[in-house]
Amino acid sequence: MLKIPTGEQIASILSTFQITATDDDVAEYRDLVEGSIAGNAVIDELPDEPAAHGHVEREWQRPAATENPYNAWYVQTNITGSDDGILKGKTVAIKDNVLVAGVPMMDGTKILDGYTPPVDATIVTRILDAGATITGKSVCENYCLSGGSHTSDSGPVTNPHNELHSAGGSSSGSAALVAGGKVDMGIGCDQGGSIRIPSSYCGIYGLKPTHGLVPYTGILGMGPAIDHVGPMTSSVRDNALLLEVIAGADGLDSRQYNPRTEPYTEAVEKGIEGIRIGVVREGFGHETSEEDVDDKVRSAANRFGKLGASVTDISVPMHAMGTAIGFSVIQSTIETMFSHDGCLISRLDPAVASAVEAQRAWHTRPDDLPENVKVLVIACEFLRREHGYEYVAKGTNQVRRLRAAYDSALAEVELLLMPTTPMKATALPPPDVDRATSLGLAFGPLTNTMPFDNTQHPAISIPCGMCDGLPVGMMLVGRHFDESTIYRAAHAFEEHEDWRAL
Repeated sequence: MLKIPTGEQIASILSTFQITATDDDVAEYRDLVEGSIAGNAVIDELPDEPAAHGHVEREWQRPAATENPYNAWYVQTNITGSDDGILKGKTVAIKDNVLVAGVPMMDGTKILDGYTPPVDATIVTRILDAGATITGKSVCENYCLSGGSHTSDSGPVTNPHNELHSAGGSSSGSAALVAGGKVDMGIGCDQGGSIRIPSSYCGIYGLKPTHGLVPYTGILGMGPAIDHVGPMTSSVRDNALLLEVIAGADGLDSRQYNPRTEPYTEAVEKGIEGIRIGVVREGFGHETSEEDVDDKVRSAANRFGKLGASVTDISVPMHAMGTAIGFSVIQSTIETMFSHDGCLISRLDPAVASAVEAQRAWHTRPDDLPENVKVLVIACEFLRREHGYEYVAKGTNQVRRLRAAYDSALAEVELLLMPTTPMKATALPPPDVDRATSLGLAFGPLTNTMPFDNTQHPAISIPCGMCDGLPVGMMLVGRHFDESTIYRAAHAFEEHEDWRAL
Protein backbone atom coordinates (compact mmCIF):
# COMPACT_ATOMS: atom_id res chain seq x y z
CA MET A 1 0.00 0.00 0.00
CA LEU A 2 1.49 3.32 -1.12
CA LYS A 3 2.12 5.76 1.73
CA ILE A 4 1.50 9.50 1.34
CA PRO A 5 4.15 11.88 2.76
CA THR A 6 3.48 14.15 5.70
CA GLY A 7 4.80 17.67 6.00
CA GLU A 8 7.21 16.54 8.71
CA GLN A 9 8.63 13.83 6.43
CA ILE A 10 9.13 16.32 3.59
CA ALA A 11 10.86 18.74 5.98
CA SER A 12 13.19 15.96 7.13
CA ILE A 13 14.11 15.09 3.54
CA LEU A 14 14.76 18.73 2.72
CA SER A 15 17.02 18.97 5.77
CA THR A 16 18.93 15.83 4.73
CA PHE A 17 19.72 17.39 1.36
CA GLN A 18 20.31 20.81 2.94
CA ILE A 19 17.64 22.42 0.76
CA THR A 20 16.47 25.74 2.19
CA ALA A 21 12.67 25.89 2.55
CA THR A 22 10.03 27.93 4.39
CA ASP A 23 6.91 26.37 5.91
CA ASP A 24 5.01 27.38 2.77
CA ASP A 25 7.69 25.70 0.64
CA VAL A 26 7.34 22.51 2.67
CA ALA A 27 3.58 22.45 2.17
CA GLU A 28 3.96 23.03 -1.57
CA TYR A 29 6.64 20.37 -1.90
CA ARG A 30 4.38 17.92 -0.02
CA ASP A 31 1.55 18.44 -2.50
CA LEU A 32 3.88 18.20 -5.49
CA VAL A 33 5.56 15.07 -4.19
CA GLU A 34 2.19 13.43 -3.57
CA GLY A 35 1.29 14.10 -7.20
CA SER A 36 4.66 12.79 -8.40
CA ILE A 37 4.31 9.43 -6.67
CA ALA A 38 0.57 8.97 -7.23
CA GLY A 39 1.26 6.70 -10.22
CA ASN A 40 2.66 4.10 -7.86
CA ALA A 41 -0.83 3.51 -6.50
CA VAL A 42 -1.76 2.17 -9.93
CA ILE A 43 1.23 -0.19 -9.80
CA ASP A 44 -0.09 -1.58 -6.50
CA GLU A 45 -3.21 -2.77 -8.32
CA LEU A 46 -1.36 -4.55 -11.12
CA PRO A 47 -0.08 -8.16 -10.96
CA ASP A 48 3.58 -8.41 -10.03
CA GLU A 49 6.12 -9.94 -12.40
CA PRO A 50 7.34 -12.60 -12.73
CA ALA A 51 4.21 -14.66 -12.17
CA ALA A 52 4.13 -17.02 -9.20
CA HIS A 53 5.38 -20.55 -9.79
CA GLY A 54 2.79 -23.31 -10.10
CA HIS A 55 4.42 -25.59 -7.49
CA VAL A 56 4.79 -23.38 -4.42
CA GLU A 57 3.66 -26.15 -2.02
CA ARG A 58 6.96 -28.02 -2.23
CA GLU A 59 7.88 -29.95 0.86
CA TRP A 60 10.98 -29.06 2.84
CA GLN A 61 12.38 -29.61 6.30
CA ARG A 62 15.04 -28.22 8.59
CA PRO A 63 17.71 -30.90 8.98
CA ALA A 64 18.31 -32.55 12.30
CA ALA A 65 21.85 -32.15 13.60
CA THR A 66 22.50 -35.84 12.98
CA GLU A 67 21.58 -35.34 9.32
CA ASN A 68 23.73 -32.24 8.91
CA PRO A 69 27.30 -33.30 9.77
CA TYR A 70 29.01 -30.23 8.27
CA ASN A 71 26.20 -27.83 9.17
CA ALA A 72 25.97 -27.40 5.39
CA TRP A 73 22.20 -27.76 4.83
CA TYR A 74 19.89 -24.81 5.40
CA VAL A 75 16.81 -26.85 4.44
CA GLN A 76 16.41 -30.27 2.86
CA THR A 77 14.03 -31.07 0.02
CA ASN A 78 13.25 -33.81 -2.44
CA ILE A 79 12.23 -31.92 -5.57
CA THR A 80 12.33 -34.38 -8.45
CA GLY A 81 12.88 -33.29 -12.01
CA SER A 82 11.77 -34.67 -15.36
CA ASP A 83 11.53 -38.39 -15.95
CA ASP A 84 14.39 -38.21 -18.40
CA GLY A 85 17.28 -35.89 -19.10
CA ILE A 86 21.04 -35.84 -18.92
CA LEU A 87 21.02 -35.21 -15.15
CA LYS A 88 18.63 -38.07 -14.35
CA GLY A 89 19.80 -39.77 -11.15
CA LYS A 90 21.97 -36.81 -10.07
CA THR A 91 21.38 -35.04 -6.75
CA VAL A 92 22.01 -31.31 -6.56
CA ALA A 93 22.42 -28.82 -3.70
CA ILE A 94 21.31 -25.29 -4.53
CA LYS A 95 23.15 -22.42 -2.84
CA ASP A 96 20.80 -20.53 -0.58
CA ASN A 97 20.93 -17.26 -2.47
CA VAL A 98 19.22 -18.96 -5.44
CA LEU A 99 15.42 -18.74 -5.53
CA VAL A 100 13.53 -22.05 -5.33
CA ALA A 101 9.76 -21.50 -5.34
CA GLY A 102 8.00 -22.53 -2.16
CA VAL A 103 11.23 -23.24 -0.25
CA PRO A 104 12.51 -20.80 2.41
CA MET A 105 15.78 -19.01 1.84
CA MET A 106 18.13 -17.22 4.20
CA ASP A 107 21.16 -16.01 2.21
CA GLY A 108 23.16 -16.66 5.37
CA THR A 109 21.42 -13.89 7.35
CA LYS A 110 18.68 -14.08 9.95
CA ILE A 111 17.35 -10.85 8.46
CA LEU A 112 16.01 -12.91 5.54
CA ASP A 113 15.43 -16.17 7.42
CA GLY A 114 12.03 -17.58 6.48
CA TYR A 115 11.52 -15.57 3.31
CA THR A 116 9.89 -17.87 0.74
CA PRO A 117 10.36 -17.01 -2.95
CA PRO A 118 7.40 -17.28 -5.34
CA VAL A 119 9.50 -18.28 -8.37
CA ASP A 120 12.34 -20.54 -9.48
CA ALA A 121 15.61 -19.16 -10.77
CA THR A 122 16.24 -19.97 -14.43
CA ILE A 123 18.98 -22.45 -13.50
CA VAL A 124 16.63 -24.28 -11.11
CA THR A 125 14.14 -24.79 -13.93
CA ARG A 126 16.91 -26.03 -16.22
CA ILE A 127 18.29 -28.44 -13.61
CA LEU A 128 14.85 -29.94 -12.99
CA ASP A 129 14.05 -30.11 -16.70
CA ALA A 130 17.29 -32.10 -17.12
CA GLY A 131 16.03 -34.73 -14.67
CA ALA A 132 18.01 -33.95 -11.51
CA THR A 133 16.69 -34.09 -7.97
CA ILE A 134 17.20 -31.02 -5.79
CA THR A 135 17.87 -32.37 -2.32
CA GLY A 136 18.11 -29.06 -0.51
CA LYS A 137 19.37 -25.52 -0.10
CA SER A 138 23.01 -25.35 0.97
CA VAL A 139 24.21 -22.85 3.56
CA CYS A 140 25.98 -19.78 2.23
CA GLU A 141 27.82 -17.07 4.08
CA ASN A 142 26.07 -14.01 5.46
CA TYR A 143 24.97 -12.02 2.40
CA CYS A 144 27.60 -14.09 0.54
CA LEU A 145 30.25 -11.59 1.61
CA SER A 146 32.93 -13.91 3.01
CA GLY A 147 35.66 -16.20 1.72
CA GLY A 148 35.60 -18.03 5.06
CA SER A 149 32.80 -20.28 6.33
CA HIS A 150 32.37 -18.65 9.75
CA THR A 151 29.84 -15.86 9.07
CA SER A 152 26.47 -17.52 8.39
CA ASP A 153 23.83 -16.93 11.04
CA SER A 154 23.06 -20.65 10.89
CA GLY A 155 26.55 -21.33 12.26
CA PRO A 156 29.92 -22.20 10.71
CA VAL A 157 30.18 -24.76 7.91
CA THR A 158 32.95 -27.26 8.62
CA ASN A 159 35.46 -28.80 6.24
CA PRO A 160 34.91 -32.53 5.52
CA HIS A 161 38.69 -33.09 5.61
CA ASN A 162 39.04 -31.54 9.05
CA GLU A 163 35.98 -30.21 10.84
CA LEU A 164 38.04 -27.75 12.84
CA HIS A 165 38.82 -25.92 9.59
CA SER A 166 36.88 -23.66 7.26
CA ALA A 167 35.03 -24.97 4.23
CA GLY A 168 35.65 -21.63 2.48
CA GLY A 169 33.01 -19.21 1.30
CA SER A 170 30.71 -17.98 0.33
CA SER A 171 29.38 -21.18 -1.34
CA SER A 172 30.44 -23.04 1.78
CA GLY A 173 27.57 -25.50 2.05
CA SER A 174 27.71 -26.65 -1.56
CA ALA A 175 31.45 -27.32 -1.32
CA ALA A 176 31.17 -29.29 1.93
CA LEU A 177 28.23 -31.36 0.68
CA VAL A 178 29.99 -32.28 -2.57
CA ALA A 179 33.31 -32.98 -0.87
CA GLY A 180 31.60 -35.05 1.80
CA GLY A 181 29.72 -37.15 -0.76
CA LYS A 182 26.28 -35.96 0.33
CA VAL A 183 25.31 -34.76 -3.17
CA ASP A 184 26.62 -35.32 -6.69
CA MET A 185 26.62 -31.65 -7.65
CA GLY A 186 26.32 -28.22 -6.12
CA ILE A 187 25.52 -24.75 -7.37
CA GLY A 188 27.72 -21.87 -6.30
CA CYS A 189 27.80 -18.15 -7.03
CA ASP A 190 30.99 -16.15 -7.32
CA GLN A 191 31.59 -12.40 -7.00
CA GLY A 192 35.06 -12.49 -5.44
CA GLY A 193 35.93 -16.17 -5.39
CA SER A 194 32.89 -17.73 -3.76
CA ILE A 195 32.88 -20.84 -5.98
CA ARG A 196 36.63 -21.29 -6.25
CA ILE A 197 37.68 -20.59 -2.64
CA PRO A 198 35.48 -23.29 -1.04
CA SER A 199 36.38 -25.65 -3.89
CA SER A 200 40.05 -25.08 -3.08
CA TYR A 201 39.57 -25.55 0.66
CA CYS A 202 37.43 -28.69 0.27
CA GLY A 203 39.21 -30.39 -2.66
CA ILE A 204 36.55 -30.31 -5.40
CA TYR A 205 36.16 -28.84 -8.88
CA GLY A 206 34.52 -25.41 -8.96
CA LEU A 207 34.10 -23.34 -12.12
CA LYS A 208 33.33 -19.64 -12.30
CA PRO A 209 32.15 -19.38 -15.91
CA THR A 210 32.62 -16.41 -18.19
CA HIS A 211 30.38 -13.58 -17.05
CA GLY A 212 26.97 -13.96 -18.67
CA LEU A 213 27.42 -17.54 -19.85
CA VAL A 214 24.96 -18.77 -17.21
CA PRO A 215 21.86 -16.65 -16.54
CA TYR A 216 21.64 -15.07 -13.10
CA THR A 217 17.87 -14.58 -13.28
CA GLY A 218 16.24 -15.37 -9.94
CA ILE A 219 19.42 -15.21 -7.84
CA LEU A 220 20.22 -12.66 -5.14
CA GLY A 221 23.19 -10.82 -6.57
CA MET A 222 25.75 -8.27 -5.50
CA GLY A 223 26.44 -6.34 -8.66
CA PRO A 224 25.52 -7.08 -12.28
CA ALA A 225 29.12 -6.69 -13.46
CA ILE A 226 30.49 -9.35 -11.10
CA ASP A 227 27.59 -11.79 -10.59
CA HIS A 228 28.56 -15.31 -11.74
CA VAL A 229 26.89 -18.68 -11.08
CA GLY A 230 28.45 -22.07 -11.82
CA PRO A 231 28.93 -25.77 -11.04
CA MET A 232 30.72 -27.39 -8.09
CA THR A 233 31.40 -31.13 -8.42
CA SER A 234 33.69 -33.98 -7.44
CA SER A 235 34.75 -34.64 -11.05
CA VAL A 236 35.53 -32.58 -14.13
CA ARG A 237 33.08 -34.56 -16.25
CA ASP A 238 30.19 -33.81 -13.89
CA ASN A 239 31.24 -30.17 -13.85
CA ALA A 240 31.07 -29.98 -17.65
CA LEU A 241 27.75 -31.84 -17.63
CA LEU A 242 26.12 -29.42 -15.21
CA LEU A 243 27.47 -26.44 -17.14
CA GLU A 244 25.90 -27.80 -20.33
CA VAL A 245 22.54 -27.80 -18.56
CA ILE A 246 22.65 -24.33 -17.01
CA ALA A 247 24.56 -22.35 -19.68
CA GLY A 248 22.98 -20.27 -22.41
CA ALA A 249 20.83 -17.17 -22.80
CA ASP A 250 17.43 -17.06 -21.12
CA GLY A 251 16.28 -13.84 -22.79
CA LEU A 252 15.83 -12.19 -19.39
CA ASP A 253 19.23 -11.55 -17.81
CA SER A 254 20.81 -8.26 -18.88
CA ARG A 255 24.23 -9.66 -17.91
CA GLN A 256 24.09 -11.89 -20.99
CA TYR A 257 25.44 -10.60 -24.30
CA ASN A 258 25.19 -13.37 -26.90
CA PRO A 259 26.84 -16.03 -24.71
CA ARG A 260 28.62 -18.76 -26.68
CA THR A 261 27.94 -22.29 -25.45
CA GLU A 262 29.75 -25.48 -26.47
CA PRO A 263 29.34 -29.23 -25.85
CA TYR A 264 31.59 -29.16 -22.80
CA THR A 265 31.43 -32.89 -22.11
CA GLU A 266 32.91 -33.51 -25.55
CA ALA A 267 35.76 -31.10 -24.85
CA VAL A 268 36.68 -33.10 -21.74
CA GLU A 269 37.86 -35.96 -23.94
CA LYS A 270 40.06 -33.96 -26.31
CA GLY A 271 43.19 -34.06 -24.19
CA ILE A 272 45.78 -31.45 -23.37
CA GLU A 273 48.26 -31.93 -26.20
CA GLY A 274 49.56 -28.59 -27.50
CA ILE A 275 47.81 -26.36 -24.96
CA ARG A 276 50.05 -23.52 -23.79
CA ILE A 277 49.90 -22.76 -20.06
CA GLY A 278 51.41 -19.67 -18.46
CA VAL A 279 52.36 -19.89 -14.79
CA VAL A 280 51.69 -16.36 -13.50
CA ARG A 281 54.62 -15.20 -11.34
CA GLU A 282 52.50 -12.64 -9.52
CA GLY A 283 50.08 -15.37 -8.38
CA PHE A 284 52.70 -16.71 -5.95
CA GLY A 285 54.58 -15.33 -2.98
CA HIS A 286 51.92 -13.07 -1.52
CA GLU A 287 52.21 -11.85 2.05
CA THR A 288 49.59 -14.45 3.02
CA SER A 289 50.99 -17.26 0.83
CA GLU A 290 51.92 -20.55 2.46
CA GLU A 291 55.12 -21.98 1.08
CA ASP A 292 53.75 -25.52 0.80
CA VAL A 293 50.79 -24.29 -1.23
CA ASP A 294 53.05 -22.45 -3.69
CA ASP A 295 55.28 -25.52 -3.96
CA LYS A 296 52.40 -27.92 -4.60
CA VAL A 297 50.96 -25.71 -7.34
CA ARG A 298 54.32 -25.25 -9.07
CA SER A 299 54.85 -29.00 -8.96
CA ALA A 300 51.39 -29.54 -10.44
CA ALA A 301 52.19 -27.04 -13.20
CA ASN A 302 55.27 -29.09 -14.13
CA ARG A 303 53.11 -32.21 -14.36
CA PHE A 304 51.07 -30.54 -17.10
CA GLY A 305 54.25 -30.44 -19.16
CA LYS A 306 54.63 -34.21 -18.82
CA LEU A 307 51.05 -34.62 -20.07
CA GLY A 308 51.74 -32.81 -23.35
CA ALA A 309 51.11 -29.15 -22.57
CA SER A 310 53.63 -26.36 -23.06
CA VAL A 311 54.29 -24.79 -19.64
CA THR A 312 56.16 -21.51 -19.25
CA ASP A 313 56.41 -18.75 -16.67
CA ILE A 314 54.58 -15.56 -17.56
CA SER A 315 54.31 -12.16 -15.91
CA VAL A 316 51.15 -10.08 -15.50
CA PRO A 317 52.35 -7.22 -13.28
CA MET A 318 48.87 -5.76 -12.78
CA HIS A 319 47.71 -9.00 -11.16
CA ALA A 320 49.53 -7.90 -8.01
CA MET A 321 47.09 -4.96 -7.83
CA GLY A 322 44.04 -6.97 -8.87
CA THR A 323 42.48 -7.30 -5.42
CA ALA A 324 42.95 -3.60 -4.66
CA ILE A 325 41.29 -2.78 -7.96
CA GLY A 326 38.44 -5.14 -7.13
CA PHE A 327 37.87 -3.53 -3.73
CA SER A 328 37.93 -0.07 -5.28
CA VAL A 329 34.66 -0.79 -7.06
CA ILE A 330 33.00 -2.69 -4.20
CA GLN A 331 31.25 0.55 -3.23
CA SER A 332 28.86 -0.05 -6.13
CA THR A 333 28.20 -3.57 -4.83
CA ILE A 334 27.31 -2.37 -1.33
CA GLU A 335 25.16 0.38 -2.86
CA THR A 336 23.16 -2.19 -4.81
CA MET A 337 22.77 -4.62 -1.91
CA PHE A 338 22.01 -2.17 0.89
CA SER A 339 21.09 1.28 -0.43
CA HIS A 340 18.94 -0.24 -3.20
CA ASP A 341 17.91 -3.32 -1.17
CA GLY A 342 19.18 -5.60 -3.94
CA CYS A 343 17.08 -4.00 -6.68
CA LEU A 344 18.91 -3.56 -9.99
CA ILE A 345 18.23 0.07 -10.76
CA SER A 346 17.72 0.98 -14.45
CA ARG A 347 17.74 -2.64 -15.63
CA LEU A 348 14.83 -4.56 -17.10
CA ASP A 349 15.70 -7.93 -15.53
CA PRO A 350 12.69 -9.67 -13.93
CA ALA A 351 12.42 -8.27 -10.43
CA VAL A 352 11.11 -10.28 -7.48
CA ALA A 353 9.58 -7.46 -5.46
CA SER A 354 9.02 -9.63 -2.38
CA ALA A 355 12.77 -10.31 -2.18
CA VAL A 356 13.55 -6.59 -2.36
CA GLU A 357 10.95 -5.95 0.33
CA ALA A 358 12.45 -8.65 2.55
CA GLN A 359 15.96 -7.20 2.17
CA ARG A 360 14.66 -3.77 3.19
CA ALA A 361 14.32 -5.12 6.74
CA TRP A 362 18.06 -4.64 7.28
CA HIS A 363 17.43 -0.89 7.76
CA THR A 364 15.59 -1.64 11.03
CA ARG A 365 18.00 -4.40 12.09
CA PRO A 366 21.52 -3.14 11.32
CA ASP A 367 22.93 -4.76 14.46
CA ASP A 368 22.11 -8.15 12.89
CA LEU A 369 24.72 -7.60 10.18
CA PRO A 370 27.97 -9.55 10.70
CA GLU A 371 31.13 -7.60 11.47
CA ASN A 372 32.69 -8.00 8.01
CA VAL A 373 29.53 -6.63 6.38
CA LYS A 374 29.34 -3.75 8.85
CA VAL A 375 32.90 -2.76 7.96
CA LEU A 376 32.05 -2.67 4.24
CA VAL A 377 28.83 -0.72 4.79
CA ILE A 378 30.62 1.85 6.97
CA ALA A 379 33.59 2.17 4.61
CA CYS A 380 31.42 2.62 1.53
CA GLU A 381 29.19 5.18 3.24
CA PHE A 382 32.28 7.16 4.25
CA LEU A 383 33.53 7.09 0.64
CA ARG A 384 30.12 8.20 -0.62
CA ARG A 385 29.98 11.12 1.79
CA GLU A 386 33.55 12.29 1.25
CA HIS A 387 34.20 11.39 -2.39
CA GLY A 388 30.85 10.53 -3.96
CA TYR A 389 31.55 7.82 -6.53
CA GLU A 390 34.94 9.09 -7.68
CA TYR A 391 36.73 5.87 -6.73
CA VAL A 392 34.13 3.68 -8.38
CA ALA A 393 34.79 5.60 -11.59
CA LYS A 394 38.58 5.38 -11.21
CA GLY A 395 38.41 1.72 -10.22
CA THR A 396 36.25 0.88 -13.22
CA ASN A 397 38.88 2.36 -15.51
CA GLN A 398 41.51 0.20 -13.82
CA VAL A 399 39.33 -2.91 -14.25
CA ARG A 400 39.34 -2.27 -17.98
CA ARG A 401 43.16 -2.05 -17.96
CA LEU A 402 43.44 -5.19 -15.82
CA ARG A 403 41.19 -7.08 -18.23
CA ALA A 404 43.39 -5.97 -21.12
CA ALA A 405 46.50 -7.14 -19.25
CA TYR A 406 45.07 -10.64 -18.82
CA ASP A 407 43.89 -10.67 -22.44
CA SER A 408 47.39 -9.76 -23.55
CA ALA A 409 48.84 -12.68 -21.57
CA LEU A 410 46.13 -14.98 -22.92
CA ALA A 411 47.13 -14.04 -26.45
CA GLU A 412 50.46 -15.78 -25.74
CA VAL A 413 49.00 -18.80 -23.91
CA GLU A 414 45.60 -20.46 -23.69
CA LEU A 415 45.52 -20.77 -19.89
CA LEU A 416 46.91 -18.91 -16.89
CA LEU A 417 47.86 -20.94 -13.80
CA MET A 418 48.33 -19.99 -10.14
CA PRO A 419 47.19 -21.10 -6.67
CA THR A 420 43.45 -20.66 -6.18
CA THR A 421 43.99 -19.46 -2.63
CA PRO A 422 47.35 -18.49 -1.11
CA MET A 423 46.64 -20.74 1.86
CA LYS A 424 45.03 -24.06 2.77
CA ALA A 425 41.74 -24.11 4.67
CA THR A 426 42.13 -21.90 7.72
CA ALA A 427 41.10 -22.89 11.24
CA LEU A 428 37.54 -21.87 12.15
CA PRO A 429 37.56 -19.02 14.67
CA PRO A 430 35.73 -19.12 18.02
CA PRO A 431 32.28 -17.47 18.21
CA ASP A 432 33.72 -14.46 20.05
CA VAL A 433 36.45 -13.82 17.48
CA ASP A 434 37.63 -10.21 17.31
CA ARG A 435 36.63 -8.07 14.33
CA ALA A 436 40.10 -7.87 12.77
CA THR A 437 40.55 -11.65 12.75
CA SER A 438 37.05 -12.25 11.39
CA LEU A 439 37.68 -9.74 8.62
CA GLY A 440 41.01 -11.31 7.70
CA LEU A 441 39.48 -14.78 7.46
CA ALA A 442 36.64 -13.41 5.33
CA PHE A 443 38.73 -11.50 2.81
CA GLY A 444 42.22 -13.02 3.00
CA PRO A 445 41.54 -15.88 0.54
CA LEU A 446 40.43 -13.50 -2.27
CA THR A 447 43.93 -12.50 -3.41
CA ASN A 448 44.04 -14.52 -6.65
CA THR A 449 40.33 -15.09 -7.24
CA MET A 450 38.76 -11.63 -6.98
CA PRO A 451 40.45 -10.03 -10.02
CA PHE A 452 38.82 -12.48 -12.45
CA ASP A 453 35.31 -11.65 -11.25
CA ASN A 454 35.93 -8.06 -12.22
CA THR A 455 37.55 -8.93 -15.55
CA GLN A 456 34.92 -11.66 -16.12
CA HIS A 457 37.32 -14.40 -17.31
CA PRO A 458 36.37 -18.05 -16.72
CA ALA A 459 38.37 -19.79 -14.00
CA ILE A 460 38.31 -23.18 -12.31
CA SER A 461 39.80 -24.48 -9.07
CA ILE A 462 41.07 -28.04 -9.27
CA PRO A 463 42.59 -30.03 -6.39
CA CYS A 464 46.29 -30.66 -6.97
CA GLY A 465 47.66 -32.02 -3.70
CA MET A 466 47.38 -32.42 0.06
CA CYS A 467 49.33 -30.75 2.85
CA ASP A 468 48.75 -31.47 6.52
CA GLY A 469 45.59 -33.38 5.64
CA LEU A 470 44.06 -30.44 3.76
CA PRO A 471 43.58 -29.97 -0.01
CA VAL A 472 45.53 -27.51 -2.13
CA GLY A 473 43.71 -25.82 -5.01
CA MET A 474 45.19 -24.80 -8.38
CA MET A 475 43.40 -22.25 -10.55
CA LEU A 476 43.26 -22.30 -14.35
CA VAL A 477 42.04 -19.14 -16.06
CA GLY A 478 40.96 -19.06 -19.71
CA ARG A 479 39.87 -16.73 -22.46
CA HIS A 480 36.31 -15.46 -22.40
CA PHE A 481 33.85 -18.22 -23.37
CA ASP A 482 36.65 -20.78 -23.68
CA GLU A 483 35.55 -23.05 -20.84
CA SER A 484 36.26 -26.02 -23.15
CA THR A 485 40.03 -25.50 -22.97
CA ILE A 486 39.85 -25.20 -19.19
CA TYR A 487 38.00 -28.52 -19.03
CA ARG A 488 40.51 -30.20 -21.36
CA ALA A 489 43.39 -29.33 -19.05
CA ALA A 490 41.52 -30.01 -15.81
CA HIS A 491 40.36 -33.44 -16.98
CA ALA A 492 43.82 -34.42 -18.22
CA PHE A 493 45.27 -33.66 -14.78
CA GLU A 494 42.42 -35.47 -13.03
CA GLU A 495 42.78 -38.58 -15.20
CA HIS A 496 46.55 -38.92 -14.81
CA GLU A 497 47.09 -37.76 -11.23
CA ASP A 498 45.58 -38.82 -7.91
CA TRP A 499 45.72 -35.42 -6.26
CA ARG A 500 45.24 -36.94 -2.81
CA ALA A 501 48.62 -38.67 -3.18
CA LEU A 502 50.51 -35.60 -4.41
